[in-house]
Amino acid sequence: MLAKTTLTAIAATLALSAGLSTAADARSLEDAKASGKLIVGIQADNCPWGCLGSTGEAQGFDAAVARAFAAHLGLEAEFVPMAVANRIPALTTDKVDVLIASLGITAERAQSVQFSQPYAENTLFVTAAKSTDLPDLASLAGRSVGVPRSTPMDTILTAEAPPETRIQRFDDDAANIQALVSGQVEAVGSNQFYIQRLEAARPGEYENKFPIGALYQGIASRLGEADWNTAANEFLDAFIGSDAFDAAYAEWLQVEVPQLPDTIDGVSFTVARQ
Repeated sequence: MLAKTTLTAIAATLALSAGLSTAADARSLEDAKASGKLIVGIQADNCPWGCLGSTGEAQGFDAAVARAFAAHLGLEAEFVPMAVANRIPALTTDKVDVLIASLGITAERAQSVQFSQPYAENTLFVTAAKSTDLPDLASLAGRSVGVPRSTPMDTILTAEAPPETRIQRFDDDAANIQALVSGQVEAVGSNQFYIQRLEAARPGEYENKFPIGALYQGIASRLGEADWNTAANEFLDAFIGSDAFDAAYAEWLQVEVPQLPDTIDGVSFTVARQ
């Protein structure tokens, strides 16, 4: 597996799309408590992390964490579904209170948002058809490889794959998966849950070829907002390891609960004191 420091070079750009709501100014924790609602940014199409059910309700592990956080604060969770590229802009332009949106903790992202301690792990892979011989990074030379744009998979493979690799970038995970299924690309940079979606689409056809890194998810708030960051960490201190946390991990992620790191290079899990 590549060193986790590879994951520190990831961009968090692109403009926020239309349709996100609401507040013109950033809300404090006290503002949220006065309103009775915690406004949470969540992914719309990336189960088991975050997705929408048939009636539009938020589902997935991130939704379970968000509802537990809201309950910890005595609030109701209100979800704002978004695509990968919209997550950080939605937070920094005050459309949501926090992000619980499969947002990997990296040093570069920590220049734009304040991360809490991690609450989940996501292993990253190169994934392809079982019939495709791809034992390692070197074997990607001359191959077409899909990645979701501006994600750790994009960053890692752009930096580490041979120069002859033809990297194709897609707007989100769903488009990246579809590119592999349709034959538009020969392989994809994936997370540990792609294989479940590929198995549903084409049983027995695909496999994870080799790992390329590990990423840890955190609750993101705006830089300098100690009230939100403190609340997130206090919640996670109580939630991680609880029966409710273990049950949500088992229901949605269906993997063993990992040992989460106490530190990540280049990232502080608490707002720096002035």
